[in-house]
Amino acid sequence: MGKRPLSVTIIACLLAAAGLMGIVYHLREFRPQHPFQYDIVWITGVRVLAVVAGVFMLLGKNWARWLALVWIAFHVVVSAFHSWPELLVHCLFLAVFAYFLLSKSASAYFRQHS
Repeated sequence: MGKRPLSVTIIACLLAAAGLMGIVYHLREFRPQHPFQYDIVWITGVRVLAVVAGVFMLLGKNWARWLALVWIAFHVVVSAFHSWPELLVHCLFLAVFAYFLLSKSASAYFRQHS
């Protein structure tokens, strides 16, 4: 079995950590007096996807690598409606994710574990 590339480990851990921190942060905004706060449900769902992608990338699941790329691409689209600096940062993250998650070593790792 091939060893997991360090870049995959770092991205997966950062993704899972960012997802967990986002879940904790946004769940603090939940108010039981107002149970139909759909924006919190959607935001939490997106954060859960980050955790799932991170954990399963560590397990070598190829679909999780694609989920991570779709997750960050979604953030690029959302940030297009915000400020230019936010859009540029998300575009940079997408480029970094794509570069490392689609690299030859990452592809070999995911191919071995699928």
